[in-house]
Amino acid sequence: MSGAGPSQGGGSNMTPQELARQCHTFVSGHRSRKAAEDYAAMAAWCEAHAVSHDMYGEGQLIGDFEARIAALLGFEASVFCISGTMTQSIALRLACQQRGSPLVALHPTAHILRHELNNYQLLGHFKVLEVGDPHRTWDLDAIASWPERIGAALYELPMREIGGQLPSWDSLQALKAGCKERNIHFHMDGARLWEASAGYGRPLAEIAAGFDSAYVSFYKGIGGLGGAMLLGTSSFVEEARVWFKRMGGNVFRRSPYVVAAAMHFDTRLAAMPAWFARTQWLYAQLPAHPLLTPNPAQPHCNMLHLHLPLAREALMDIRDRIAQEHGIWLFGGAQSSAMPGHSCIEWTVGENLMAMADDRVREILGLFSDAVAQMTAVGA
Repeated sequence: MSGAGPSQGGGSNMTPQELARQCHTFVSGHRSRKAAEDYAAMAAWCEAHAVSHDMYGEGQLIGDFEARIAALLGFEASVFCISGTMTQSIALRLACQQRGSPLVALHPTAHILRHELNNYQLLGHFKVLEVGDPHRTWDLDAIASWPERIGAALYELPMREIGGQLPSWDSLQALKAGCKERNIHFHMDGARLWEASAGYGRPLAEIAAGFDSAYVSFYKGIGGLGGAMLLGTSSFVEEARVWFKRMGGNVFRRSPYVVAAAMHFDTRLAAMPAWFARTQWLYAQLPAHPLLTPNPAQPHCNMLHLHLPLAREALMDIRDRIAQEHGIWLFGGAQSSAMPGHSCIEWTVGENLMAMADDRVREILGLFSDAVAQMTAVGA
Protein backbone atom coordinates (compact mmCIF):
# COMPACT_ATOMS: atom_id res chain seq x y z
CA MET A 1 0.00 0.00 0.00
CA SER A 2 1.39 3.37 -1.01
CA GLY A 3 1.66 6.50 1.10
CA ALA A 4 3.91 7.61 3.92
CA GLY A 5 2.94 6.78 7.47
CA PRO A 6 3.52 8.73 10.65
CA SER A 7 6.99 9.98 11.45
CA GLN A 8 9.49 7.30 12.37
CA GLY A 9 10.15 8.79 15.76
CA GLY A 10 6.87 7.51 17.21
CA GLY A 11 7.49 3.84 17.86
CA SER A 12 5.47 1.44 19.96
CA ASN A 13 5.76 3.59 23.10
CA MET A 14 3.40 6.19 21.70
CA THR A 15 0.00 6.54 23.34
CA PRO A 16 -3.11 5.85 21.22
CA GLN A 17 -3.85 9.58 21.20
CA GLU A 18 -0.36 10.34 19.86
CA LEU A 19 -0.68 7.64 17.21
CA ALA A 20 -4.06 8.94 16.11
CA ARG A 21 -2.80 12.51 15.84
CA GLN A 22 -0.09 11.41 13.42
CA CYS A 23 -2.51 9.57 11.11
CA HIS A 24 -3.84 11.12 7.91
CA THR A 25 -6.72 8.71 7.24
CA PHE A 26 -9.59 7.93 9.62
CA VAL A 27 -12.24 5.31 8.93
CA SER A 28 -14.92 5.87 11.55
CA GLY A 29 -16.85 8.99 12.44
CA HIS A 30 -16.48 12.57 11.32
CA ARG A 31 -13.70 14.95 10.46
CA SER A 32 -11.86 16.09 13.57
CA ARG A 33 -11.81 19.86 14.01
CA LYS A 34 -9.36 21.87 16.07
CA ALA A 35 -10.70 23.91 18.96
CA ALA A 36 -9.70 27.16 17.24
CA GLU A 37 -11.58 26.08 14.12
CA ASP A 38 -14.72 25.33 16.14
CA TYR A 39 -14.60 28.61 18.04
CA ALA A 40 -13.92 30.69 14.93
CA ALA A 41 -16.89 29.11 13.16
CA MET A 42 -19.09 29.68 16.21
CA ALA A 43 -18.06 33.33 16.40
CA ALA A 44 -18.86 33.85 12.71
CA TRP A 45 -22.25 32.15 13.11
CA CYS A 46 -23.07 34.28 16.16
CA GLU A 47 -22.17 37.43 14.22
CA ALA A 48 -24.26 36.39 11.23
CA HIS A 49 -27.29 35.57 13.40
CA ALA A 50 -26.94 38.41 15.95
CA VAL A 51 -26.75 35.92 18.81
CA SER A 52 -26.90 37.10 22.41
CA HIS A 53 -25.99 34.99 25.42
CA ASP A 54 -28.68 33.35 27.47
CA MET A 55 -28.81 33.86 31.21
CA TYR A 56 -29.47 30.68 33.16
CA GLY A 57 -31.22 29.16 30.15
CA GLU A 58 -33.37 32.18 29.34
CA GLY A 59 -32.92 33.97 26.02
CA GLN A 60 -34.07 34.04 22.42
CA LEU A 61 -31.37 31.74 21.05
CA ILE A 62 -32.06 28.89 23.43
CA GLY A 63 -35.83 29.47 23.45
CA ASP A 64 -36.06 29.36 19.67
CA PHE A 65 -33.92 26.22 19.49
CA GLU A 66 -36.00 24.46 22.14
CA ALA A 67 -39.21 25.36 20.32
CA ARG A 68 -37.79 24.20 17.01
CA ILE A 69 -36.74 20.76 18.27
CA ALA A 70 -40.05 20.29 20.09
CA ALA A 71 -41.97 21.04 16.89
CA LEU A 72 -39.70 18.80 14.81
CA LEU A 73 -40.36 15.82 17.09
CA GLY A 74 -44.01 16.64 17.78
CA PHE A 75 -43.81 17.37 21.53
CA GLU A 76 -45.44 20.21 23.43
CA ALA A 77 -42.22 21.52 24.96
CA SER A 78 -38.51 20.92 25.45
CA VAL A 79 -35.66 22.12 27.63
CA PHE A 80 -31.93 22.24 26.82
CA CYS A 81 -29.55 20.66 29.35
CA ILE A 82 -25.78 20.44 29.21
CA SER A 83 -25.72 16.75 30.24
CA GLY A 84 -27.59 13.80 28.79
CA THR A 85 -26.89 11.77 31.92
CA MET A 86 -28.63 14.39 34.04
CA THR A 87 -31.46 14.71 31.53
CA GLN A 88 -32.38 11.03 31.51
CA SER A 89 -32.06 10.34 35.21
CA ILE A 90 -34.32 13.28 36.02
CA ALA A 91 -36.83 12.36 33.32
CA LEU A 92 -37.18 8.82 34.64
CA ARG A 93 -37.35 9.99 38.25
CA LEU A 94 -40.25 12.30 37.40
CA ALA A 95 -41.97 9.62 35.31
CA CYS A 96 -41.86 7.15 38.19
CA GLN A 97 -43.18 9.71 40.64
CA GLN A 98 -46.08 10.55 38.35
CA ARG A 99 -46.98 6.90 37.68
CA GLY A 100 -46.66 5.81 41.31
CA SER A 101 -43.96 3.18 40.87
CA PRO A 102 -40.16 3.42 41.24
CA LEU A 103 -39.50 0.65 38.69
CA VAL A 104 -37.92 1.44 35.30
CA ALA A 105 -37.71 -1.26 32.65
CA LEU A 106 -34.65 -1.00 30.43
CA HIS A 107 -32.31 -3.13 28.35
CA PRO A 108 -29.16 -4.62 29.94
CA THR A 109 -27.02 -2.53 27.58
CA ALA A 110 -28.68 0.78 28.46
CA HIS A 111 -26.33 3.73 28.94
CA ILE A 112 -27.71 4.19 32.45
CA LEU A 113 -26.37 0.75 33.41
CA ARG A 114 -23.16 0.74 31.37
CA HIS A 115 -21.74 4.23 31.67
CA GLU A 116 -23.24 6.21 34.57
CA LEU A 117 -21.61 4.66 37.67
CA ASN A 118 -24.91 3.58 39.26
CA ASN A 119 -26.10 7.18 39.61
CA TYR A 120 -29.76 6.14 39.48
CA GLN A 121 -29.24 3.86 42.48
CA LEU A 122 -26.81 5.87 44.59
CA LEU A 123 -28.80 9.09 44.16
CA GLY A 124 -32.11 7.34 44.81
CA HIS A 125 -33.73 8.25 41.49
CA PHE A 126 -35.49 4.96 40.70
CA LYS A 127 -35.07 1.17 40.61
CA VAL A 128 -34.20 -0.86 37.52
CA LEU A 129 -35.72 -3.95 35.93
CA GLU A 130 -33.45 -5.33 33.23
CA VAL A 131 -35.56 -6.67 30.37
CA GLY A 132 -34.81 -8.43 27.11
CA ASP A 133 -31.94 -10.41 25.61
CA PRO A 134 -28.62 -8.51 26.03
CA HIS A 135 -27.79 -9.18 22.36
CA ARG A 136 -31.13 -8.30 20.78
CA THR A 137 -33.68 -5.50 20.74
CA TRP A 138 -36.63 -6.10 23.03
CA ASP A 139 -40.39 -6.09 22.51
CA LEU A 140 -43.60 -5.88 24.50
CA ASP A 141 -43.32 -9.48 25.73
CA ALA A 142 -40.25 -8.46 27.74
CA ILE A 143 -42.36 -6.32 30.08
CA ALA A 144 -45.79 -7.92 29.73
CA SER A 145 -44.82 -10.89 31.93
CA TRP A 146 -43.64 -8.82 34.92
CA PRO A 147 -46.17 -8.94 37.81
CA GLU A 148 -44.80 -5.73 39.35
CA ARG A 149 -46.23 -2.33 38.54
CA ILE A 150 -43.74 -0.65 36.17
CA GLY A 151 -43.53 3.13 36.32
CA ALA A 152 -41.47 3.80 33.21
CA ALA A 153 -39.77 2.01 30.34
CA LEU A 154 -36.75 3.36 28.47
CA TYR A 155 -36.05 2.44 24.86
CA GLU A 156 -32.84 3.43 23.08
CA LEU A 157 -33.18 4.17 19.35
CA PRO A 158 -30.90 2.83 17.96
CA MET A 159 -29.28 0.53 20.54
CA ARG A 160 -25.61 1.48 20.40
CA GLU A 161 -24.09 -1.37 22.42
CA ILE A 162 -25.46 -4.03 20.05
CA GLY A 163 -24.29 -2.43 16.83
CA GLY A 164 -26.95 0.22 16.31
CA GLN A 165 -29.89 -2.18 16.07
CA LEU A 166 -33.44 -0.91 15.76
CA PRO A 167 -36.59 -2.84 16.62
CA SER A 168 -38.91 -3.55 13.74
CA TRP A 169 -41.42 -0.79 13.11
CA ASP A 170 -44.35 -3.02 14.09
CA SER A 171 -42.61 -4.07 17.32
CA LEU A 172 -42.02 -0.43 18.26
CA GLN A 173 -45.65 0.49 17.63
CA ALA A 174 -46.79 -2.45 19.76
CA LEU A 175 -44.54 -1.26 22.58
CA LYS A 176 -46.02 2.22 22.41
CA ALA A 177 -49.56 0.84 22.57
CA GLY A 178 -48.70 -1.67 25.29
CA CYS A 179 -47.11 0.94 27.54
CA LYS A 180 -50.08 3.25 27.12
CA GLU A 181 -52.49 0.43 27.98
CA ARG A 182 -50.49 -0.43 31.12
CA ASN A 183 -50.05 3.22 32.18
CA ILE A 184 -46.26 2.94 31.80
CA HIS A 185 -44.40 6.14 30.93
CA PHE A 186 -42.55 5.34 27.68
CA HIS A 187 -39.30 7.29 27.42
CA MET A 188 -36.98 7.41 24.41
CA ASP A 189 -33.21 7.44 24.75
CA GLY A 190 -32.72 9.26 21.46
CA ALA A 191 -28.98 9.88 21.70
CA ARG A 192 -28.83 8.83 18.03
CA LEU A 193 -32.44 9.44 17.05
CA TRP A 194 -31.30 11.48 14.06
CA GLU A 195 -29.55 8.36 12.72
CA ALA A 196 -32.58 6.19 13.48
CA SER A 197 -34.77 8.39 11.32
CA ALA A 198 -32.60 7.62 8.28
CA GLY A 199 -32.58 3.93 9.15
CA TYR A 200 -36.35 3.71 9.42
CA GLY A 201 -36.86 6.06 6.49
CA ARG A 202 -39.55 7.85 8.50
CA PRO A 203 -39.94 11.42 9.81
CA LEU A 204 -38.71 12.17 13.30
CA ALA A 205 -42.19 13.08 14.54
CA GLU A 206 -43.58 9.74 13.37
CA ILE A 207 -40.92 7.85 15.31
CA ALA A 208 -41.42 9.99 18.43
CA ALA A 209 -45.22 9.75 18.35
CA GLY A 210 -46.41 7.53 21.20
CA PHE A 211 -43.43 8.25 23.47
CA ASP A 212 -44.28 10.22 26.60
CA SER A 213 -40.87 11.87 26.70
CA ALA A 214 -37.60 11.80 24.80
CA TYR A 215 -33.97 12.76 25.18
CA VAL A 216 -31.81 13.77 22.22
CA SER A 217 -28.09 14.53 22.03
CA PHE A 218 -26.32 17.26 20.08
CA TYR A 219 -22.66 16.20 20.16
CA LYS A 220 -22.74 12.77 18.49
CA GLY A 221 -24.21 12.82 15.00
CA ILE A 222 -24.95 16.55 15.13
CA GLY A 223 -21.37 17.52 15.97
CA GLY A 224 -21.92 20.04 18.75
CA LEU A 225 -19.69 20.57 21.76
CA GLY A 226 -22.12 18.79 24.07
CA GLY A 227 -25.62 19.22 25.38
CA ALA A 228 -28.95 17.45 25.30
CA MET A 229 -32.64 18.18 25.23
CA LEU A 230 -35.57 16.71 27.12
CA LEU A 231 -38.94 16.74 25.38
CA GLY A 232 -42.42 16.02 26.70
CA THR A 233 -45.57 17.76 27.86
CA SER A 234 -45.29 21.34 29.04
CA SER A 235 -45.89 20.39 32.68
CA PHE A 236 -43.33 17.55 32.54
CA VAL A 237 -40.69 19.82 31.04
CA GLU A 238 -41.33 22.60 33.56
CA GLU A 239 -40.91 20.17 36.43
CA ALA A 240 -37.67 18.93 34.86
CA ARG A 241 -36.36 22.52 34.75
CA VAL A 242 -36.71 22.66 38.54
CA TRP A 243 -34.79 19.42 38.92
CA PHE A 244 -32.03 20.58 36.56
CA LYS A 245 -31.49 23.49 38.94
CA ARG A 246 -31.49 21.16 41.95
CA MET A 247 -28.91 18.91 40.28
CA GLY A 248 -26.58 21.75 39.26
CA GLY A 249 -27.52 21.79 35.59
CA ASN A 250 -28.75 25.38 35.44
CA VAL A 251 -25.40 26.82 34.36
CA PHE A 252 -25.04 30.56 33.80
CA ARG A 253 -24.42 30.28 30.02
CA ARG A 254 -25.74 27.49 27.83
CA SER A 255 -25.32 29.53 24.66
CA PRO A 256 -21.94 28.05 23.61
CA TYR A 257 -23.47 24.56 23.54
CA VAL A 258 -26.61 25.75 21.78
CA VAL A 259 -24.63 27.64 19.13
CA ALA A 260 -22.38 24.65 18.46
CA ALA A 261 -25.45 22.46 17.96
CA ALA A 262 -27.65 24.91 16.06
CA MET A 263 -24.96 25.90 13.54
CA HIS A 264 -24.47 22.28 12.42
CA PHE A 265 -28.00 20.98 12.88
CA ASP A 266 -29.49 21.45 9.42
CA THR A 267 -26.42 20.23 7.54
CA ARG A 268 -25.90 17.17 9.70
CA LEU A 269 -29.59 16.23 9.69
CA ALA A 270 -29.72 16.50 5.91
CA ALA A 271 -26.63 14.26 5.62
CA MET A 272 -28.10 11.33 7.59
CA PRO A 273 -29.72 9.56 4.59
CA ALA A 274 -26.46 9.75 2.62
CA TRP A 275 -24.52 8.35 5.57
CA PHE A 276 -26.97 5.47 5.80
CA ALA A 277 -26.65 4.82 2.06
CA ARG A 278 -22.86 4.77 2.46
CA THR A 279 -23.29 2.24 5.28
CA GLN A 280 -25.31 0.03 2.95
CA TRP A 281 -22.53 0.32 0.38
CA LEU A 282 -19.94 -0.62 3.02
CA TYR A 283 -21.94 -3.71 3.95
CA ALA A 284 -21.89 -4.77 0.29
CA GLN A 285 -18.07 -4.85 0.47
CA LEU A 286 -17.82 -6.96 3.62
CA PRO A 287 -18.61 -10.40 2.10
CA ALA A 288 -15.20 -10.20 0.42
CA HIS A 289 -13.67 -10.15 3.93
CA PRO A 290 -15.34 -12.97 5.88
CA LEU A 291 -13.17 -12.42 8.98
CA LEU A 292 -14.87 -9.02 9.43
CA THR A 293 -18.34 -10.04 10.60
CA PRO A 294 -20.85 -7.19 10.99
CA ASN A 295 -23.53 -6.92 13.64
CA PRO A 296 -26.32 -6.44 12.75
CA ALA A 297 -26.18 -8.64 9.65
CA GLN A 298 -27.73 -5.81 7.62
CA PRO A 299 -27.47 -2.13 8.59
CA HIS A 300 -30.18 -0.53 10.70
CA CYS A 301 -28.53 2.91 10.75
CA ASN A 302 -25.12 4.39 9.96
CA MET A 303 -23.23 2.45 12.61
CA LEU A 304 -22.17 -1.16 13.05
CA HIS A 305 -20.02 -3.48 15.12
CA LEU A 306 -17.42 -5.70 13.51
CA HIS A 307 -16.72 -9.01 15.27
CA LEU A 308 -13.31 -10.56 14.70
CA PRO A 309 -11.67 -13.89 15.66
CA LEU A 310 -8.91 -12.26 17.70
CA ALA A 311 -8.43 -11.33 21.32
CA ARG A 312 -8.79 -7.67 22.11
CA GLU A 313 -5.08 -7.20 22.74
CA ALA A 314 -4.15 -8.65 19.33
CA LEU A 315 -6.71 -6.43 17.63
CA MET A 316 -5.31 -3.34 19.33
CA ASP A 317 -1.84 -4.35 18.17
CA ILE A 318 -3.11 -4.46 14.59
CA ARG A 319 -4.65 -1.01 14.98
CA ASP A 320 -1.41 0.46 16.29
CA ARG A 321 0.79 -1.22 13.68
CA ILE A 322 -1.37 -0.05 10.79
CA ALA A 323 -1.40 3.44 12.27
CA GLN A 324 2.39 3.47 12.53
CA GLU A 325 3.11 1.94 9.13
CA HIS A 326 0.31 3.36 6.98
CA GLY A 327 -1.06 6.42 8.78
CA ILE A 328 -4.55 4.88 8.94
CA TRP A 329 -6.60 5.01 12.13
CA LEU A 330 -8.99 2.05 11.96
CA PHE A 331 -10.88 2.43 15.24
CA GLY A 332 -10.63 3.88 18.71
CA GLY A 333 -11.16 0.97 21.09
CA ALA A 334 -12.05 -2.71 21.04
CA GLN A 335 -14.12 -4.84 23.40
CA SER A 336 -13.71 -8.48 24.28
CA SER A 337 -16.58 -10.69 23.13
CA ALA A 338 -18.32 -13.38 25.15
CA MET A 339 -16.45 -16.04 23.18
CA PRO A 340 -12.75 -16.35 24.23
CA GLY A 341 -10.33 -15.17 21.59
CA HIS A 342 -12.89 -12.90 19.95
CA SER A 343 -13.48 -9.15 20.12
CA CYS A 344 -15.39 -6.40 18.38
CA ILE A 345 -15.02 -2.79 17.28
CA GLU A 346 -17.50 -0.04 16.42
CA TRP A 347 -17.62 1.98 13.22
CA THR A 348 -19.79 5.03 12.62
CA VAL A 349 -20.19 5.93 8.96
CA GLY A 350 -19.96 9.67 8.57
CA GLU A 351 -17.87 12.40 7.02
CA ASN A 352 -14.68 10.33 6.92
CA LEU A 353 -16.05 7.48 4.83
CA MET A 354 -18.17 9.83 2.74
CA ALA A 355 -15.04 11.71 1.67
CA MET A 356 -13.06 8.54 0.93
CA ALA A 357 -12.95 7.09 -2.62
CA ASP A 358 -14.53 3.65 -3.03
CA ASP A 359 -11.25 2.04 -4.07
CA ARG A 360 -9.51 3.53 -1.04
CA VAL A 361 -12.13 2.03 1.28
CA ARG A 362 -11.71 -1.36 -0.39
CA GLU A 363 -7.94 -1.04 -0.01
CA ILE A 364 -8.22 -0.35 3.71
CA LEU A 365 -10.68 -3.20 4.23
CA GLY A 366 -8.21 -5.52 2.50
CA LEU A 367 -5.33 -4.27 4.61
CA PHE A 368 -7.31 -4.75 7.81
CA SER A 369 -8.62 -8.17 6.79
CA ASP A 370 -5.17 -9.41 5.75
CA ALA A 371 -3.70 -8.32 9.08
CA VAL A 372 -6.44 -10.17 10.95
CA ALA A 373 -5.86 -13.29 8.85
CA GLN A 374 -2.12 -13.21 9.48
CA MET A 375 -2.59 -12.76 13.21
CA THR A 376 -5.21 -15.54 13.29
CA ALA A 377 -2.84 -17.89 11.50
CA VAL A 378 -0.26 -17.56 14.26
CA GLY A 379 -2.88 -18.21 16.93
CA ALA A 380 -3.06 -14.76 18.51
